[in-house]
Amino acid sequence: MGQIVALLDACVLYSAPLRDLFVQLAVDGVYQAKWTNQIHDEWIDSILKVRSDINRESLEYVRDLMNRHVADSMVEDYQSLIQNLILPDPKDRHILAAAIQVNARIITFNLVDFPTKILDCSNSLFHQ
Repeated sequence: MGQIVALLDACVLYSAPLRDLFVQLAVDGVYQAKWTNQIHDEWIDSILKVRSDINRESLEYVRDLMNRHVADSMVEDYQSLIQNLILPDPKDRHILAAAIQVNARIITFNLVDFPTKILDCSNSLFHQ
């Protein structure tokens, strides 16, 4: 049985303590963490909307540390899958596309927009 591969949604990376925990678990080899530049942009932009005491440069520094210390974390070449996916919120299709690209589970709090029935169907369509 291989290592669990998990794509972390922006809502999981938004909280600094939770982000630190998931990154540390990945660094320790408990699982393989995955994310995209678009996911990074989402959690960074969300923090900046509510925290005027934090600047973009410091969050980009955190992003860069994450990318540097979590081996093979960046998902690329998933964009072509987006147009064929259907989710309750079309803005979340990039998450599912990236997860499909690397055969990852999705870690999110946004369960309403990632129904199991759709995820099971998407997984079987792209990984036969």
